[in-house]
Amino acid sequence: MTKAGSRCGPGGETMNFERHVFISYAHDDNRPIPPEQLGWISRFHAALEAMLTMRLGRKAQIWRDEKLSGNDLFAEEILSQFAKTAILLSVVTPRYVESEWCLREFSEFCKAAEQSGGVALENKARVIKVIKTPVRTDGALPFFAREMLGYEFYTVVDQAPLELDPAYGLDFGQKYNVKLAKLAWDVAQLLERLKASATARPQASESSASSRMPVYLAECSSDRREEREALESELRLHGYQLLPDHQLPMDEDAYVGEVTRLLAQCKLSIHLVGSRYGVVPDGPSQKSVVVLQNELGARASRESGLRRLIWLPDGTIASHPAQEQFIRSLNVEKDAQLGADLITADLETFKGAVHACLSNIEKPATTRSLRTSEKTVYLICDERDREETIRLRRYLKAQGIKVTIPMFDGDAGTVRQANKESLSECEAVVVFYGAGGEAWRRSVESDVKKARGYRGDKPPLVCFTYLSSPATADKKDLIDLEETNVIDALSTFSEAAVKPLVDALG
Repeated sequence: MTKAGSRCGPGGETMNFERHVFISYAHDDNRPIPPEQLGWISRFHAALEAMLTMRLGRKAQIWRDEKLSGNDLFAEEILSQFAKTAILLSVVTPRYVESEWCLREFSEFCKAAEQSGGVALENKARVIKVIKTPVRTDGALPFFAREMLGYEFYTVVDQAPLELDPAYGLDFGQKYNVKLAKLAWDVAQLLERLKASATARPQASESSASSRMPVYLAECSSDRREEREALESELRLHGYQLLPDHQLPMDEDAYVGEVTRLLAQCKLSIHLVGSRYGVVPDGPSQKSVVVLQNELGARASRESGLRRLIWLPDGTIASHPAQEQFIRSLNVEKDAQLGADLITADLETFKGAVHACLSNIEKPATTRSLRTSEKTVYLICDERDREETIRLRRYLKAQGIKVTIPMFDGDAGTVRQANKESLSECEAVVVFYGAGGEAWRRSVESDVKKARGYRGDKPPLVCFTYLSSPATADKKDLIDLEETNVIDALSTFSEAAVKPLVDALG
């Protein structure tokens, strides 16, 4: 039989892995519907074997107990093979956690793994959970297994969990294939690590397989789960270690403590916000995990300089009053956005912002500091205010600051591209709020938020709103509410009022 890989045991002896993966499952979960077809487990086995073979570049060795019933001799034969198996893959269902035999398989594999290098390698468990159907409790599993995140091969339709099955239609089939591809990739990476750990070049293999800096990818509501998984796969592909890497407690105090601990290990946290409010831990605040993580991320940003990215795509409509309040706070409250870039563009643009931010964090400080001494302010105004901006532009120019204004002539595409380039290249934006109405101001601010997604590794924009005549109720609100970075020039131009902008660029 072809060797799947090798591993040195505790005593230094070489343990030969003749098989890559053993699939542990409850036979009831493989009952075919309709009877003449293959069951879910059988089809999953075949699909994973094909996908893993492609990922490894060699034949994947996957096996399982295919007999519906067996004698003790056959059971012992299965258990004896665990010492020669690299990974146990448990298909978790309500029936699985009730099956004495399934739990024995799990336990016996872990015992065998302890004699062949340990249950985990470089913090990666050799036991993998595929959750076909969610369970009320997996308390029968060992503690470390309960803490594992697992791969969810189900979706929720009308509040009912349905296993991912291509037989249910195109959408189910696509989600199934994406999950399977991710699982196969992770299994292949773990197998390669096991193989590398037994070579004579442990340091080299560790450096190539080890993760880059840890990144906190916040838990999200169910309607953002697919986008989170897509981002997770991409970041793992680039070698980043993602936290949390285990199930978080659902007691609020314990949850806050654990998230705080994990955030302290990271220089970047990523938050995806959807229409739904998210899971609410048991505790006094009754805040969802999405809200709690945002608050804890803001606190970490204040205390330790944590960088944050928040994705709130345009068109997101809250499905719950509490979520509506949370989205509103992200848009208008500085504390909710503390240390964060709020990006409203599409997912691909957000991914680009994530990679740009990571690249900037990883650059040496000396490289990041090599910037031109001349600062540029993009002064966004309505064409009717062009002449009114001259005094402000002259003052900024006298301070050594370059000022650009929007392009007012040309077709819509040219004007839009010029606006994007100006937002990409400047250090600060000043919204000259004069002749334009409230709708104009909101549209401009939306464009500025989107700019965070395509500015590459440049630092966040400095943003100010300059209030010019005529006076309106909206402008008065900005003054009365003491909004940050608002320059009140409704009566007349004042150098003192503009000084905070100059200081911010200093």
